[in-house]
Amino acid sequence: MSIEQPLYFEDFTVGRRFTTRGVTLTEADIIDFAFKYDPQPFHIDKVAAEQSPYGGLIASGFHTLSVCFRMAIQAEVFTACSMGSPGLDELRWLQPVRPGDTLCTEFEVVHAEPSQSRSSRGRVRIAYTMKNQRGETVMTVTANQILRTRKGAESAQGSTA
Repeated sequence: MSIEQPLYFEDFTVGRRFTTRGVTLTEADIIDFAFKYDPQPFHIDKVAAEQSPYGGLIASGFHTLSVCFRMAIQAEVFTACSMGSPGLDELRWLQPVRPGDTLCTEFEVVHAEPSQSRSSRGRVRIAYTMKNQRGETVMTVTANQILRTRKGAESAQGSTA
């Protein structure tokens, strides 16, 4: 997915949907992330993972979440407008992600509200759904994001000139 024109808060109307390209996680990707950030046996040790309730190596949920946001950023939806996020809600890991799984993220604007105090920004809530190559939902999360308005972008450009 590639965005032809920069998007701003005004473009994030309730119901608008986006879909990312797929990313395939390798065994090396899963183990490397887990060694650094979530070194539980079922993420880093194939033998131990086979003895776990998962029956094999699985990706850390935090790895899955990170891949979700990487895909959204690489889709260039937020390139012109992102001003960060005050947090996430309703994070759920629903299915294990295994080596060789190809993940794709769909996200939908579920709420949009202009700032009452700053016309240069607005807040949106975006529901993310990550699926594997079989169409199974592996993760859901709702993100609260602060987005720059067109007026805010114009002001920012004017202040740098």
